[in-house]
This record gives sequence, C-alpha cells and structure tokens, in this order.
Amino acid sequence: MESIASIIQDIAILSAPVLIAITFHEVAHGWVADKLGDPTARLLGRLSLNPIKHLDPIGTLAFVLTKMVGWAKPVPVNPFNFKDPAKGMMWVAIAGPVTNLFLAAISAVILRLLLASGILFDPSLSFIMKPIYMMVQVSVIINVGLAVFNFIPIPPLDGSKILMGLLSREQVEIYARIEPYGFLILLLLIMTNIVHMILSPIIGFAVSLLVGGGF
Repeated sequence: MESIASIIQDIAILSAPVLIAITFHEVAHGWVADKLGDPTARLLGRLSLNPIKHLDPIGTLAFVLTKMVGWAKPVPVNPFNFKDPAKGMMWVAIAGPVTNLFLAAISAVILRLLLASGILFDPSLSFIMKPIYMMVQVSVIINVGLAVFNFIPIPPLDGSKILMGLLSREQVEIYARIEPYGFLILLLLIMTNIVHMILSPIIGFAVSLLVGGGF
C-alpha cells in the first residue's frame, strides 16, 4: 500500500500534465466546433485555458488512480449549427484526441532534449530537474492515454461520435440505441479492468515509439 507521502508526490507530479492534457483536449473540441459554425462553447466561456472550467471530479480521480486514462467535463456542442451535423460532430470529436497526440509528441521531444543535454545528471540541479523530468514523462503517458481512451467507440467518448460520422443513417439509428447505457458500459469495462488490459499495450507501444530508448 502506498504511503501518504508517495500519494502526495504522485498527485504533485500528475497535476500539471493532467490539467494541461484535459484543458487542451476540451478547448480543441470547442475551437473546431466554433470554426465549423457552432459558437456554443465560445459563448459559454469554454474556450478558456483555465483548467477549472473543464475539470470533472470523477474523471480527474480516474487519472490519479490509473495514471493513464480519465476524462474532463464535455464541452457543449450544438450539432444543428453545422451544415452536416454528423460530419461536424465527427471532426469536433477527432480534434480532442489528435490534440493530445500532438501534446504527447511535444512532451517526447522535450524529454529527448533533456536527456541529450545532460542537465539531468548535474547533482546541483537534480532537485529541480528530477520533478520536471518526471512531469514530462507523465505528460507523454497521460496524453497518449487520453487520446487512445477517447478513441474507444462507446458513448460518450469521442470514438462514438467519430464512428457515427462514418456510419450510414440507418446504422447510426441502430448504434444510437446503446447511448443511454454508454457510461454504464464504460464504467463496467473500467471496473473489470478490461479497458486497462486492452489499452495498456497500445499506450505502452505508442509511448515507446515516441520516446524511444529514453523512457
């Protein structure tokens, strides 16, 4: 069992990467929606980089517990403001995970630069550089995890909206029947560890691909 000191350290290391990951994820949704003709998120102040506006208590707790996956408070989107509601929602949904993959790539570059610079091995700077290095490591994992998790095609995750944008109208009507039960299905998959078993190898492979031998 983890000590209180260890838990506090984990939260301190996780906080910045998680807040950045979920904030940019949600702002990306709202920004793309705004560009496609739906100003709902902008008018409600959800295009803000203030993370408090995007935090979901349960989703944030999931990040702390799993150190890989979780979720934020969804940005409100009115699909009827799009010329093609299904396709518009699909592009809005794609924006979030793609933004996280972009952040993961940036974090991986920073990680490589830190390792190449040798600054991590300077004893006089270790008290500063070690926490920074750990945060950047976590940022790679969190952003990849958030992207992969959200690609799962189960409502209310982004993957469900992406899939609906690719299906025919008849197929969408059939698929939409699971929407009221989506969160329960997702919760069951998380609690039974199925999500972890399926996603961990994918996340691990993607992280290794980004950071190479530096991880």
